[in-house]
Amino acid sequence: MGSRIDWTEGVSALGFGCMRLPTKKTLFIKKIDEPEAIKIIRHAIDNGVNYVDTAYMYHGGKSEIVVGKALKEGYREKVHLVTKLPVGKVKSANDVEKLCREQLAKLQTSCLDIYLFHGLNKNAFQKVKDLNLIDEMEKLKAAGLIKHYGFSFHDNLQVFKEIIDFHDWDACQIQYNYLDQDSQATTQGLEYAASKGVAVIIMEPLKGGRLANPTQEVSEIFGKAEVKRSPVDWALQFVWNHPEVSVVLSGMSSFDQVKQNLDYASNSGPNTLSDAELDTLKQVSEVFKKAIVIPCTACEYCMPCPSGVAIPRHFAILNRLADAPDKKMALKFTRRMYKELAATKDALNDAKDNGMAKLCTKCKQCMEKCPQGIDIPAELEKINSIIEGKGSIEKLYPRME
Repeated sequence: MGSRIDWTEGVSALGFGCMRLPTKKTLFIKKIDEPEAIKIIRHAIDNGVNYVDTAYMYHGGKSEIVVGKALKEGYREKVHLVTKLPVGKVKSANDVEKLCREQLAKLQTSCLDIYLFHGLNKNAFQKVKDLNLIDEMEKLKAAGLIKHYGFSFHDNLQVFKEIIDFHDWDACQIQYNYLDQDSQATTQGLEYAASKGVAVIIMEPLKGGRLANPTQEVSEIFGKAEVKRSPVDWALQFVWNHPEVSVVLSGMSSFDQVKQNLDYASNSGPNTLSDAELDTLKQVSEVFKKAIVIPCTACEYCMPCPSGVAIPRHFAILNRLADAPDKKMALKFTRRMYKELAATKDALNDAKDNGMAKLCTKCKQCMEKCPQGIDIPAELEKINSIIEGKGSIEKLYPRME
């Protein structure tokens, strides 16, 4: 491997992703539970995790602040600290240093170990080129504000390879799990980046928690495997099994999740899964792919919706309905739950995030932000049709038949 991945030597197999910190509701508004978040971040660090990843936009801009608090009292020196440049907020090259300094202040540190262009796709990458933003990253590096830089990614393999070939990156962060082997950057992209000496960081190893909640059919397949693991352990071991992976991020939101993931990481390693175990995961993947109708990872990049639609909640409802063996009974239960959402703008809560699908105005702002490329207005229209009995899930999603 090239010298650009030397910085990964000694990096823990498990990284702490700070997009899904523990939260609590105050007057209808969901906020980070700061004491609990600080507690679990520090517990992870005390037990060997030395890679902490956050971003400008996580938790409505509050994640970096809480991470900064968690890394006080000597914890900052124990970790590789990573955050991301919000490319969408960059209007000119001068914005890069301004944003970086703002983030450094939130994180209460003078230097970032890694600074990533956040969520590069074809359009965002064009902005990076048009504004010569790599030059700005080099300036940050020369000024001692960052040590390394790279990008996180959401698009297809062709775009990924184009970005990798454009520059000698220190790192890239990709979505990868046993369901996404042929989507987003893909397994081929993972191997391609590593072959170029680029350190690969993995996000969404559980596909937004989806792989942690298997269907009965999936549970039965896992139950027949010779090696017994939890669904989370299976998913994480799949990613750790790849020698090209430098670190795997987990968006942990509870003490139990941290404790369990630490145990899983202690038993991980490249090329440790047997052919039989890989076959088990292949079988599980095929079942999951049939059941998932909307590839939402609940990242909430689409929120807040200008019309107050609870977008991720709708997709979770639909995927749960798709999982249900008795669709008729599940639909009755779903309709009862759906009535808890606001049917009019006047009924929205203070956070304006609990609206029904029918409030969607098709402004498409959400589509511009969705890392998964989901046609959100079209899917919301289908969901509304299913709930109101104007269409069935089987007809609107033929593969569910």
